[in-house]
Amino acid sequence: MHKEIECEYHIPVLYEETLDNLVTNIDGIYVDGTLGGGGHSEGIVKRLSEKGVLISIDQDQNAIDFAGERLEKYGDKVKIFKSNFQEMDSVVYMAGYDKVDGIMMDIGVSSKQLNDPERGFSYKYNTRLDMRMDKNMPISAYEVINNYEEEEISRIIYEYGEERYARKIAKYIVYNRAEKAIETTGDLVTVIKKAIKGHPKKHPAKKTFQAIRIEVNKELDVLKNVIDKAVNLLKPGGRLAIITFHSLEDRIVKQKFKELSTDCICPSHLLVCQCNHKATVKRITRKPIIPNTDELVFNTRSHSSKLRVVEKL
Repeated sequence: MHKEIECEYHIPVLYEETLDNLVTNIDGIYVDGTLGGGGHSEGIVKRLSEKGVLISIDQDQNAIDFAGERLEKYGDKVKIFKSNFQEMDSVVYMAGYDKVDGIMMDIGVSSKQLNDPERGFSYKYNTRLDMRMDKNMPISAYEVINNYEEEEISRIIYEYGEERYARKIAKYIVYNRAEKAIETTGDLVTVIKKAIKGHPKKHPAKKTFQAIRIEVNKELDVLKNVIDKAVNLLKPGGRLAIITFHSLEDRIVKQKFKELSTDCICPSHLLVCQCNHKATVKRITRKPIIPNTDELVFNTRSHSSKLRVVEKL
């Protein structure tokens, strides 16, 4: 039974690379901000001494139930909290600590979530539009598709999905919902296929579903906010490792890490620094670490993954 459940969660991407760059103090306190199936968490705790502690966070109760069972054998070395990783400062405080030695985040949706028909993440199943990572969140994909203005829907699909047919898809969504609410993933796929004629190489709904999911869960806003919090939580010499899966996320991490590792962020035309900004981290990875050939073969999910790491000064 355990193996059946485990296969529903993705194989951790960039597994060894993440652990090698993250765990520099085996006696330290570490945070896994995206517990998921517990793969990276278990890897971290295995590298820690008896003095080391891992704090793991997830907003999905299903993930917590599974990973809690998986990590139960490590006893008090692992502390699991149901929360969004943007609240990690509060979680660390509740766990009894002020600063930590390392933080990692895997910014992606688990295979378990994507493949659960009831969650409404995937265009592969015809089910009610939802896409909430935390089912207690007030706004689901249904509200976005049926209540947002056409211009806003277009913006979301264009910016978050990088979909060139965003305006046309938004127009078709608004036109069709005027006749009848778009209630299911199947309804939405049908509308998108009407808007995008021809035979695109990838599923025509792929980019739109990604965009709506990002909007529902405020994923990019959360990512921007959490990086500052994470750096503030680190002890000097502590490391922050972030794995991303598409260009929007990686761009945010890259730009934020560059800003945090630079002393002056004044516009280039100013001859004298006026911002008084001081670097708080150094970049361990100038360029992102990407999967090796072997991982690309056995783990298809790893294809777009990138790992970036900084160290607290």
